[in-house]
Amino acid sequence: MPRHHRKSSASGGSQRQLRVGETVRHALAEILAHGNVHDPDLEGHIITVPEVKMSPDLKLATVYVMPLGGRDTEVVIAALNRNKRFLRGEVAHRVNLKFAPEIRFRVDDRFDEAERIEKLLRTPEVQRDLAPDSDDE
Repeated sequence: MPRHHRKSSASGGSQRQLRVGETVRHALAEILAHGNVHDPDLEGHIITVPEVKMSPDLKLATVYVMPLGGRDTEVVIAALNRNKRFLRGEVAHRVNLKFAPEIRFRVDDRFDEAERIEKLLRTPEVQRDLAPDSDDE
C-alpha cells in the first residue's frame, strides 16, 4: 500500500516536527537555565529559546535564541556554536530520538520585527488613518 506524504503546513512543519521541536526546545532551555554549559561568554547571560524548527527528517534542529535584553547576540551565538557538540550530546540524553539532531543556532529576530511594526503603528500617518472620522456630516 503506497504511503502518501502530506506537505508541511504553513505553520512550520508536520505535527511530528512541531512536537519534536518543542521537546528539543524544552531540553535546551533547561540545559541553558541550569548553567550546564561552562563558557565565559555565556556567563551572566540569560538566554531564551523561543523556538526550535526541525527538518522533515528530524536530523537538523534550527534553534532560535535571544539573550535577555537582546545584547551581545553575536557573542552568545558564537559561544553556543563553540559548545554545539556538548549541547547535542545533552539533547541526545534527554530526548528519545533515533538520531541526535545536528544543532544550528540563529538569533530570534521576531522581537525586533514586532517592535518595528509597533513603531510603524504609532506614526502620525497611521494614527490619522486609525482615528474615527470626525466629519460625519
